[in-house]
Amino acid sequence: MSQAPEKPLQAQSPISSNALTEAGEFSPEERRILLTLAHDSIQSTLEKREISLLAPTPHLAEPRGAFTTLYRRRQLRGCVGYVLPVASLYRTVAETARAAAFEDTRFLALSSEEAPELEIHLSILSLPRPITPPEIEIGRHGLVISLGLRRGLLLPQVPAEYGWDRITFLEQTCRKAGLPLDAWKSGATLEGFTAEVFRDPELI
Repeated sequence: MSQAPEKPLQAQSPISSNALTEAGEFSPEERRILLTLAHDSIQSTLEKREISLLAPTPHLAEPRGAFTTLYRRRQLRGCVGYVLPVASLYRTVAETARAAAFEDTRFLALSSEEAPELEIHLSILSLPRPITPPEIEIGRHGLVISLGLRRGLLLPQVPAEYGWDRITFLEQTCRKAGLPLDAWKSGATLEGFTAEVFRDPELI
C-alpha cells in the first residue's frame, strides 16, 4: 500500500447497508466502476498480476477516505479503510479491497475458492469533523474517537443496524478503540463523518 499519513483501520460493518447515509454524489456508473475495481483488485492479487490504478474520471481521481467491507455467505470477511484521504478514491478503493481480503488480521487471507462468493460494500467518507454527543444522528454519522495512540472508528450504518442509541454508539466506539466505555465524556477527541454506501447488487 502506498505511503500514507495514517494507518488503515479495521472496522465493523453490518451485512445490510440500508442505513440513512449521505447519498447521491456518485452516479450509477461510478458506483459500478468502483465495485468492479474492488473485485478486480482482489482477483488480480490472487492471480499475481498488476492492474491499472489510473482513475478513469476526474471525480474518481479526487482524494477521499473510504472503507471496503467484504462478506462471504452473509458473514463479515474483512473490513479495512482510511478515515482521511491518502490517495485518489480509485486507488484507495483498490488498496483497501486488497487489504480487506488479505491483511485484515481478524481473518485468514482470502483463498481463490472464496473469491467468487464475496459481496463487497464500499463506504466513501466525508472528512471527519469535531462533533459533540448531542449532534450525533444515528444512521447519518460515523464516529472516530481517539485518545493518545488509541483510535477507534464505527461506520454510520453500524448503530442503525444494531438498534443502538446515541450513548451505546459512543460506548461501542470507545470499545473499538480499546478505551474505557466512558472515555467519550472527557479527554478523548470525538469526530463525526458521513458516508455514501453502495454494494454489489448495484453491479446488476
